[in-house]
Amino acid sequence: MARPIWNGTLSFGLLNIPIALMPGERKADEIHFRMLDARNKAPVRYERVNAETGEEVPWKEIVKAYEYSKGSYVVMEPADIAEAASDHKEVIEMEAFVDREDITPAYFEKPYVLVPGKKAEKGYVLLREVLRKTKRVGIGRVVIRTREYLAMVAPQDEALMMILLRFPQELVDVSEYKIPEGGAAKWKISAKELEMATTLLESMADEWKPEDYKDEFRARMMAVINKRLKTKGATTQVAEEEESTPHDATTNVVDFMALLKKSLEKKGEAKPAKPVAKRAAAKSAPAKKAAKKAPAAKAPRKSA
Repeated sequence: MARPIWNGTLSFGLLNIPIALMPGERKADEIHFRMLDARNKAPVRYERVNAETGEEVPWKEIVKAYEYSKGSYVVMEPADIAEAASDHKEVIEMEAFVDREDITPAYFEKPYVLVPGKKAEKGYVLLREVLRKTKRVGIGRVVIRTREYLAMVAPQDEALMMILLRFPQELVDVSEYKIPEGGAAKWKISAKELEMATTLLESMADEWKPEDYKDEFRARMMAVINKRLKTKGATTQVAEEEESTPHDATTNVVDFMALLKKSLEKKGEAKPAKPVAKRAAAKSAPAKKAAKKAPAAKAPRKSA
């Protein structure tokens, strides 16, 4: 079983849900190659070398610096980096809840699974079900190791998933590339061509079954490696990983109704919810636009 990245809380309004942040992807199947010296087959090491003296630099002598112009650096002390650190360490604080369809796939970066702590199941299920009912996702910030990320919390089956998102400045504007503009008529695509292409697409239509897709390149590469092992008579050893210890986050019994009521009071009078079936019509309503333009007031955090 995988180990938690960290144990912390998922926070929205005055509700705090103890969770463990678990990996949502598995890269154990990747094939890694080691660089060897062709003359004696010894491993090639990568050393930290001083660019002026050519001598190896020990870790204790290495400091961080920012290159503010070509060849000019300013050295950063640990206290300087700590000063810029986020206050969201080990907390995923929801800042807004938005329509899932409004987030394009280009923003998605990396998945994680949120696992509730002991006695935190009720709050976990409450958030999962309200997200599922409203077809919205939570947007917040999270610190993983030394970097702050934008994150999306969304239900998937019985779990709450946290997807790291890219910031807008990390995406390339497609207008920088030469993309063909205009529709079929501008590019002289005939109705017959469009019809035939549609027929072809429909003939290949199928349900999404991720289990049907395998890493065929890896399978072929492993076959080549196994063939090579037999030829050279080489042996391999695999070190067993230590078993992870179960996380043991605990929380007290929480009066959810009281916390929800206080959270709503701090946000002002709660607006009536729109039926999911009327989403399309609601998006064009003036009231919806007004709600999106109004800045969301942050509620003070309070431990449950």
